[in-house]
Amino acid sequence: MMKATVFIAYIFLLMYFVVGVAFIYLFVLLVRALRKYIKSEPVRKEKAESAKSLGEVIKRYRTQRKMTQEFVAESLGVSRQAVSKWESGVSDPSTTNLMALAKLFGVTAEEILKEVK
Repeated sequence: MMKATVFIAYIFLLMYFVVGVAFIYLFVLLVRALRKYIKSEPVRKEKAESAKSLGEVIKRYRTQRKMTQEFVAESLGVSRQAVSKWESGVSDPSTTNLMALAKLFGVTAEEILKEVK
């Protein structure tokens, strides 16, 4: 009877030790992950700065070609406010309008979409 009780006590001690080691291991992994995340801040900032929305790409193409929003709108048969909404990211052009924009800018729709990040 005494041997069984001692054996059970050793088993419980071993379980507590294993659980303790597991928590320490998880803590070490968490610290490593946080350190890696903190060190990656400059990379994350650079990606955020270089990320372009569809509206930013459309505006860049338009301004490079010295076109006004009004000219683009008249060429596509939409309102100037619609073009403004596309460029500000409030809404996106329909597929038909995207194809018409690409044609107006002298590029393919694929080229425009490739620049969106």
